[in-house]
Amino acid sequence: MLRRLSVTALILAGSLPLARADVYRWVDDHGQPHYSDQWVPGSEVIKTTRARPPAAEAAVRAEQKSLAAANNRAANEISSEENARAVQQDMTRTREAQCKAAKDRYLQAIESRRVYKEDKDGNRTYMSDADADAYRELARKSVQDRCGSVPEFNPETPIPEPKPIEVKPIPEPKVNPAAATSQ
Repeated sequence: MLRRLSVTALILAGSLPLARADVYRWVDDHGQPHYSDQWVPGSEVIKTTRARPPAAEAAVRAEQKSLAAANNRAANEISSEENARAVQQDMTRTREAQCKAAKDRYLQAIESRRVYKEDKDGNRTYMSDADADAYRELARKSVQDRCGSVPEFNPETPIPEPKPIEVKPIPEPKVNPAAATSQ
């Protein structure tokens, strides 16, 4: 009898660690919770006496990598959208500057009585009337291409007089020149 009791005690002592195994919980597609001592993808540990199985850690690492990759893709998409927006703004500013320059060139050619070209040294060479008309037409087409429309020009409106250049006087020095020189 004592022998049976000791064998039974040994069996019970050996089975206690098995009774203290991990318990996992997961929810199926119908919303029903399930419990098991076996790990299932998507399950979480409710009670544990040991570390997760290696397969679970590998699954967690794989999920973290996929999340990191998704975050990187999202960040790349956002930065590429910001880059595209910045390029679009730069192109718009460039077109506006080109349009303004073409309009200024056209209006100057139309308002001028005589049209000239400057050479490398800054010397003016005045165009003949036919060449000036061809230059004005070329300037009008340039405005049409860059701006979409040509500004109205009424030859009856007076041409504004050029503004004189404002010359500012040189300020007097605040230091007495005699005191500032060495003696």
